Amino acid sequence: MVVVKPKPLSWTMFFLLGIGYFSMMSHLEINYFLRSLIIVMPLQVAAIMYVTYLRWSRRDAQHGTIN
Repeated sequence: MVVVKPKPLSWTMFFLLGIGYFSMMSHLEINYFLRSLIIVMPLQVAAIMYVTYLRWSRRDAQHGTIN
């Protein structure tokens, strides 16, 4: 029986999403400046989500979790 480990599966999924995103951005027929802004947008959203997660997890650890 084949056991699929979650980490290689995650890397494969992110790799395929990256290829799809690159392909989509390569075929856009918009201004070069706007294209560069759109390309960076997912990185900015991911960074905001990561920082928010760190702050919430730190706050919950200091004050105790409320269930």
